[in-house]
Amino acid sequence: MLANIYSFISHFTGQWGRCMGEECGTDGVQSRMVWCIHSEGWTTHHSNCRHSDKPETHRPCFKVCEWHQDLFEWEVSEWGLCVLAPFQSNELKPRTVECITAQHGIQRRKVHCARTSNRTAVTERICEFFSPRPALEQACLIPCPHDCIISDFSSWSGCSRTCGMGLQHRTRHVLAAPMYGGANCPNLTQTRTCANLLPCPVGESEHHYSLKVSPWSECRQPQHKGLWMSGRTMLDFTTGDTERNTMKRHIQSSQHHHHHLHHHHSLKSLDVEIGYQTRQVRCVRSDGKNAMLSLCTLDNGPGTFQSCIMPRDCETSDWSVWSPCSKTCRASDMSPGFRVRTRSITQTPIGLGKECATLEEKEACNIIGDLLPNCPRYVWKSTDWGECQVASLLSQQDRRLNNVSVLCGGGIQTRQLYCVQVPDNSTPHHRKEVSRPVNGHLCAGELPSAVQPCSIPCPQLCLLSSWSSWGACLHDNCMETHGRKGYRQRRREVLEEGYGTESCAHLLESMPCEDPACFLWQVQFEGACVTSEGNCGNGTRTQTVACLNSKGQLVPEELCEDEPPPKEVSCVMACSGDCVLSSWSDWSSCSHSCSSKNSEGRQSRTRTILGLPGEAKACPAATALEEWRTCNDHPCITFYWEASPWGPCIEDSSMNLNGTGYWNGTATCAVGVQIRKVVCMKMGIGPVIPKRCPESARPDTIQPCSLPCKKDCIVTLFSEWTACPTTCLPVNSSVPAQSRYRIIIQRAANGGQECPDTLYEERECEALLVCPIYRWKTHRWHPCTLVPDSVQQGMTGASESCGKGLEMRGVSCVDEYDEMAAVSECLRWARPMPSRFRSCWVPCRDDCTFSSWSKFSECSGCGSRRTRKRTLTGRSRKQDRCQREDLYPLVESEPCPCEEFVSQPYGNWSSCILSETPAQGPLQGWRGRREARDCGQGLRYRAVVCLDHEAHLVSPDSCSESGLVEEVCHIPCPLDCKLSDWSPWSACSASCGSGLKIRSKWLREKPFNGGRPCPKLDLKNQVYEAVPCRSECGQYEWVRDPWSVCTINTVDELPACGEGVQSRKIRGDLVSSVNETLCDLEEIPLQAQTCVLPCPNDCVMSQWSQWSTCSIPCNESSVRMRTRHMLRPPVADRVCPDSTQTEPCSLNSTCFNYHYNVSSWSTCQLSEHAICGQGMRTRLLDCIRSDGKVVDLSVCEELSLPQPWRLAMNCVVDCPFNCILSDWAPWTECSHTCGSKGVMIRSRSMLQQAHEEGRPCASQLSQTKPCPIRPCYSWLLSDWSPCTVEGAECGEGKRERNLTCVVHWSDWPDNPHPSKTVEDEKCGDRVRKESEQELQQPCFVPCPGDCHLTEWSQWSSCQLTCLEGRSFETVGRQARSQAVVIQVLENQDSCPHQVFETRPCKGGKCHSYEWRTSAWNDNERSVWCQRSDGVNVTGGCFPQNRPTTVRHCHPPCTKPFSHCKQSGVCGCEKGYTEVMTTHGFLDYCTKTPGADNKKADVKTSSGRLKPGTTQIQDFFGEWSLQPLGPDGRIKLWVYGLTAGGFILILFIIAVAFLFCKPSKQSKSASPPQKPLTLAYDGDVDM
Repeated sequence: MLANIYSFISHFTGQWGRCMGEECGTDGVQSRMVWCIHSEGWTTHHSNCRHSDKPETHRPCFKVCEWHQDLFEWEVSEWGLCVLAPFQSNELKPRTVECITAQHGIQRRKVHCARTSNRTAVTERICEFFSPRPALEQACLIPCPHDCIISDFSSWSGCSRTCGMGLQHRTRHVLAAPMYGGANCPNLTQTRTCANLLPCPVGESEHHYSLKVSPWSECRQPQHKGLWMSGRTMLDFTTGDTERNTMKRHIQSSQHHHHHLHHHHSLKSLDVEIGYQTRQVRCVRSDGKNAMLSLCTLDNGPGTFQSCIMPRDCETSDWSVWSPCSKTCRASDMSPGFRVRTRSITQTPIGLGKECATLEEKEACNIIGDLLPNCPRYVWKSTDWGECQVASLLSQQDRRLNNVSVLCGGGIQTRQLYCVQVPDNSTPHHRKEVSRPVNGHLCAGELPSAVQPCSIPCPQLCLLSSWSSWGACLHDNCMETHGRKGYRQRRREVLEEGYGTESCAHLLESMPCEDPACFLWQVQFEGACVTSEGNCGNGTRTQTVACLNSKGQLVPEELCEDEPPPKEVSCVMACSGDCVLSSWSDWSSCSHSCSSKNSEGRQSRTRTILGLPGEAKACPAATALEEWRTCNDHPCITFYWEASPWGPCIEDSSMNLNGTGYWNGTATCAVGVQIRKVVCMKMGIGPVIPKRCPESARPDTIQPCSLPCKKDCIVTLFSEWTACPTTCLPVNSSVPAQSRYRIIIQRAANGGQECPDTLYEERECEALLVCPIYRWKTHRWHPCTLVPDSVQQGMTGASESCGKGLEMRGVSCVDEYDEMAAVSECLRWARPMPSRFRSCWVPCRDDCTFSSWSKFSECSGCGSRRTRKRTLTGRSRKQDRCQREDLYPLVESEPCPCEEFVSQPYGNWSSCILSETPAQGPLQGWRGRREARDCGQGLRYRAVVCLDHEAHLVSPDSCSESGLVEEVCHIPCPLDCKLSDWSPWSACSASCGSGLKIRSKWLREKPFNGGRPCPKLDLKNQVYEAVPCRSECGQYEWVRDPWSVCTINTVDELPACGEGVQSRKIRGDLVSSVNETLCDLEEIPLQAQTCVLPCPNDCVMSQWSQWSTCSIPCNESSVRMRTRHMLRPPVADRVCPDSTQTEPCSLNSTCFNYHYNVSSWSTCQLSEHAICGQGMRTRLLDCIRSDGKVVDLSVCEELSLPQPWRLAMNCVVDCPFNCILSDWAPWTECSHTCGSKGVMIRSRSMLQQAHEEGRPCASQLSQTKPCPIRPCYSWLLSDWSPCTVEGAECGEGKRERNLTCVVHWSDWPDNPHPSKTVEDEKCGDRVRKESEQELQQPCFVPCPGDCHLTEWSQWSSCQLTCLEGRSFETVGRQARSQAVVIQVLENQDSCPHQVFETRPCKGGKCHSYEWRTSAWNDNERSVWCQRSDGVNVTGGCFPQNRPTTVRHCHPPCTKPFSHCKQSGVCGCEKGYTEVMTTHGFLDYCTKTPGADNKKADVKTSSGRLKPGTTQIQDFFGEWSLQPLGPDGRIKLWVYGLTAGGFILILFIIAVAFLFCKPSKQSKSASPPQKPLTLAYDGDVDM
């Protein structure tokens, strides 16, 4: 029962929760929920489930924290190969038929979570905590299957037999191997039979026989060593003085780290043994079967044995310890580092022993480098900017004319750049950061600017206004008046402060005076005279008074000390018969500004008679009509305060400002004071006591100032010492030196600490050990060693020991004391190892014998040859084969030694090189203390070739010391553009008001040879300067004298009253009388006017007041008026004239409008001593009256007219910066160590481009200098020789190539100079070079009848796998192949298989393939596949698109000039027109008119269209109706058809007209006519 319950109830688990724990790591705990679930889905109590089956609810886990992110990461493998994706049938099969470009595939890779420290795998949950797991699969493309692509067949070979039946073949080679499941390569060989015209002679053997040899066996020792000991040589390289040798190695171990203290392995015994090798010789028949050797053997058969050297493999020392990892810090590129270990050769390979394995191993290290410190960063730093230099901007002409010390304005300043390492800790620095300069190559990024424009402020004079008029006599202090002494003062204002000059001149002048009054009463208004009785007689006038200060301002009345004037004053109104006088005029201006012993100031006022008195009364005398008084009676003594310039700022502990000054944020600057002297000066005399000057105007003598901060010199730390050589020094070499430098960042100023004297240090490197001296020591040659007799007798049965053998000698390594040393030492330090083996010959009885060689003959001179001779001896003189001098020469010759050398110049001269002092230290930037010398005297160089008597290149030391020839040269200096001096200023462009005056310079000399260009010139080759000017208007004006007394023309003594005439004098005057023509004649005032002198009984009126002003702007509808008042009433019956007079305001007559106007801008004006920089453009303001007359500016100012113009604005004159170049870099090493192409190069860079009229850059930014032409020595590898079989006709042979040392020029082997063979030592180690190059290759010479493979074809061009013209892969492939050649059909069963191989290549191309066809010939044509580079191939083109090779037409095309078209119908050839029958078939072909002139064929487009057309000419050529006849003329039916169509159109129009309503006549357009369409084949002339 219980079991049944358990069968329905089971446990259910939830997901594991997050790993929890107090600390990060493996101590975490994960938990999950576990439920007891019934099979129906409801939850029950845990007791209903088996407790033993309950899953665990907790498990240990690894708690991940945020800082673990740097300890773990996803590690992904490379993507695997792209495999085909499964289709719906889950089968992997390529869709070769459906594939067009590529097939879908899948790439997979492995992903796991790993520790970054040791790359061990951990659970993936850790990495998933930080980032999702990378994808395991991705889609990819597999190109469609690529079939094998092969070339065309070669031409047929010759027939294998010269008579009878034979075989001939042709082959082709593989261009591209099959890939991605493509079809395999077809047969590369075609064979066919060939028959000769001549039958084989009767009785001739059917077969041919050939000697065939097998390859040599391995070199082996004889089985019985006792028989072999006589020919065995033992070489012992050890020495008895082992203790001394070991001590020597210990001494040198300090500088050769890879050497061991003991060299037991290097000094052990070396057994060099000579063995033998054998080969088989067979006689084969032409059908491939073996035959008896006697059928093939000749007199001198092939050797079956030979001596050989027992192979000994290369031996090396143990690996050294791993070098430190090249990556010592963590960089941003995450590239791994590498470490290296090396070993040395202790024994070179002997014989065919194994070559030396790699002597250096490299492996990656610190791949991630997360535990490494961050790599240092390097940045460019700069020194402070130097002083602003203006003189460098001057042209050659200006530099001679200007005082350089006073120049100002725009200039240029420079600084030095240096590279420093950025410190890791960003701590604040209280002074400028100093770092150790490092090599500039460490700083990446753009180089900061080392040059910038600057400006020196120009001195500016203080601009002052004019003096005001003298003021009233005032107390020195109006608030504290003492005594009767005062001052009259006049002032001027500072319009513009000066800069760089002495302070402004005094602004106040004082003149002592008596009875000063600061406040005075002044009458403001006077009323009319009111008589007390009647109309005339005594009366009173009221007046308003006020207390005013010296400026005319109202002040409280109590400030005026005097009694105020009465408010009413008495007056007199003239009665009839009284003389009437006018009011006194204003006082004239004072004749003198002050009084002296010889001059006194006077002024006057006048009045005139306005009405004559009666008989009983009289007017005052003429003298009573004028009053004089003295004025400006104070003495002509002027005083003023004169202040000296402010002194330097000095410390003053009593003064303290709350603010704190900083200089570049580095130091707090103190507050000081400036002091100056103030002296009371008497004009024209000199200093006087201070009491003579007003104390209130005394200037300050002390003011606070900021002391300039002290700046200490700041220099960088010394750079690291330059590296000393790490290798040992050759014997007798000079001791190298190392240097270091430091840079001044900030120079001392204002009493700061001065810079140190030493900025560059140099010292000799510590004593380096001299390179050890080792050499090879050779021993005598041992006797010639042959193959053992037992082997010879066993192989051939011969009994004589003679023939070819080997001889050996010992070679050991010794030091400079002739003590034995390790072989590895000589392999490193000595010359190439001498040869230890050579072939030798032991004469046989039948060998040719010779006498010894005679001595060489005497040389007759250079270029001659010397000879030596020998003769045959004994029986050899009678043997014919010994007489053959081609085999056994009896005379030898060699060129005579010659020590004559010829030198001749080679190549072109170098550019002219000027001497220059090299800069100390690798400083980046321009040193502005001097200018680079780019002209003057220098040297140019040319290489010298040293040749021997055979015109072969030898060392230049044999001809000259330097290998160069020098010649003095001159670089012409640049000449700047020269202009003339400034012309005088022209007259002002405006005769009245503001204008411009101009001066100019003109071109004198154009620039030459890179001099400073001219400024922008006008069409007259001039430059100009314009400044504003003002011509005074009314400079000459009419001066009016007072009107004369009114003159009455009296008759018969009538009373002299009534209307009369008065006159005045008019003269042109400025200061004195001038020519009247200078005044405006149109504005000459009236010289005479009518006047009225009232009679005694008439009313007398005052003079007219001034006209009231018209409104501004002028309103012509308004009027102006003037008034007068009665001075004497008339008698009873007479009336007074009008007291008011009006007139209309008329523009430009009685009223005027005013406006401002400005002159043109001046050119940019600089200071007198400035060349460029900030300037000012100015213009002047005029006040213009509406009639065009220029009036005083005060008129417009009083009217408060708007003035929208700026009268001055800043401007900039661009500085003519010269091009600035860096110093020349040091000369590079020679680009070639030998030959004629070696050059040394030095360069400089442009720091500042030329600007405006600055001198352009020199054309040479780099210079080359030839290197001495030294001979080049290279190993010359000859071509492979043909395959040769020694002593046989076919079989296993060898091909060889030679290695020779030749002397040549650097462009060998392409240069025309012949090469010459020299001794091997000049090219280096021959043994090592031979080990690198394969000098012998086994090869096979087929015997007649053998079925064999051809030689390897050439590697095909590099081809990429491409999709739609784009590369699918980055690495291309090349292919080559070997085809099978069958010589005899009977042997074809034993033929090998054809082979091909591929290899990767770089620089491949994408190729496309398309079908090509030839022209049709009897309805047949050739079809082939062609690659995009023009190569005909087999394969590559889609078979489905292959064009047809045969075409068929029904009925056949038999007409002349006809052919069968692609559509299956007959057509005409190009240049002929088809004429069709009524059934649509070709009738005949007629020549198209103009076809010879390449005109278009004209064909009708009417008729039926044949189905299945594919080309445009076929489309038009297959209509049944043709508009042209056989003669090329248009047929009659075409004209008829055209006429019928025209009549039909007229009929339609008429019918439409008849059907229209008469009342509504509508104009309908005729339907569009369809023109006759002609077929057009594309000729433009149609």
